[in-house]
Amino acid sequence: MKKKLVIISLLLVTIVAVLLFFNREKGLLKDQYENVSTDSCECQASWFPHDQTPPPEEGDGSPFDTSSTTNCIFHQWSWQKFLWLTKPLANGNPLFLDSLNIVSPEMEPVSPQLGLKLVLSSINQAGSDGVLVSNPKNNKQIVADTVFYSIHVNDAFIKKAISMASLIHSGKLPYSNLETFPVGAFELKVSWINVNAIPKEKIATYFTTQAAFKNAKGQYEIKTVALLGMHVVGVVKNHPEFIWATFEHRDIAPVYDWKNNTVASAAEKLFYESGTATGLQGIKWDSKNKKPYVANKAFILFDYGVPRNSGTNAFMSTSQSEPMNFNNIDTINKCVESKLTDVFKNYFYNGSIWLNTDGLSSTNQAKAIVTRDITSALPDSLVRGSTNLANITMETYTQTFKNDIHKIDAASLVNCFTCHQSENFDTIHKGRSPLYLSHVFGSYLYTTQPKLLKGENNAKEKHIEKTRLLKIQQFQKFVRAKK
Repeated sequence: MKKKLVIISLLLVTIVAVLLFFNREKGLLKDQYENVSTDSCECQASWFPHDQTPPPEEGDGSPFDTSSTTNCIFHQWSWQKFLWLTKPLANGNPLFLDSLNIVSPEMEPVSPQLGLKLVLSSINQAGSDGVLVSNPKNNKQIVADTVFYSIHVNDAFIKKAISMASLIHSGKLPYSNLETFPVGAFELKVSWINVNAIPKEKIATYFTTQAAFKNAKGQYEIKTVALLGMHVVGVVKNHPEFIWATFEHRDIAPVYDWKNNTVASAAEKLFYESGTATGLQGIKWDSKNKKPYVANKAFILFDYGVPRNSGTNAFMSTSQSEPMNFNNIDTINKCVESKLTDVFKNYFYNGSIWLNTDGLSSTNQAKAIVTRDITSALPDSLVRGSTNLANITMETYTQTFKNDIHKIDAASLVNCFTCHQSENFDTIHKGRSPLYLSHVFGSYLYTTQPKLLKGENNAKEKHIEKTRLLKIQQFQKFVRAKK
């Protein structure tokens, strides 16, 4: 009798284990991050000194090669990746400027001009098409300058993008597919501004370099620019959705005060005129008049991209356990700042976002991207990290799609996945794929269609413009879904 009871018990345990496994593979189980214990999220001694920072481990044997991740490893990857990318080389340039490919939003190579690799011409922010201009009162010249952007990708990203586009164009791979970028592929978006926008006594706190600009006469000229912010977007094992991390200079805009429902600064800042403001008008773009509704009042909606409740400042209930995530970001920021000795100690990590893929096979990771609502930050969703992640210099006018600050809730939160979804923006060849999370790949795929490029003058330029319009059209669709 006892023997039978033991056998029955073992069978029940086995059945429960199998059911749990298959439910997990289907992405049906809710992960409880609050049940995962973690030590204080510190930086690592091996990252310093900065000129010797190694690249983070990302593949087999890395911290991501596991079925049960911790919140901290994503923040550690983000900081180490940024430090590695900005590590000074023998010539004084950071690694990312010398070692990566600079491309257009359509992945066209950007040719050096006047002997400079950094060539700047893009000023429109993604989605809103907004343009960020500095506060003229921030410098003695009382002159405003415009923020420019550059895109940098590594060889692994380019190789995969070219091969996938070729297969799709030839019909060997359908527009809807489960292909993903390989571990180690990454792209950067970097924001820059003319140093004239910055008070002379503060320029030393920014990384500066020279860049070539095309002037009104169509000729290139050299200007000294300051680095404002950087998106670091990379693939690690078990995370084909990319980790989306962002960094900013410390002293460019104030953070909204959710307890008092105001934003204020006693001093002039790069994008915020001194004084107190309420409401969202400083971070909303007037597409009709092509300017923000209120100029020189841009602010950071949520500190570290972690949403708060209006009037209380309490953490909002989302898919990410707080305050653990917030505290981890704060701790690792303080740790890095205490150890850095170069100019990059003046930049901070504003958070990152990724998906919970714990326990999923590689196939089901890709399926989750194309079948689940990865834009949602509600408690049962897959999103982890900073659930309202944005960079003040790149998503100034898309930090929220609500028009009333009191109406922002968990269902309307905005982050990288709100716009970077698995749906492509080609209205003729509709499809879903993890590849389309990269707008660079989506734009490259659209503008290299063989049929579109035949027998038409200036075909490439026309399709680049068409791509821009299609991206805005898709963005407006996403905005409607979040309102």
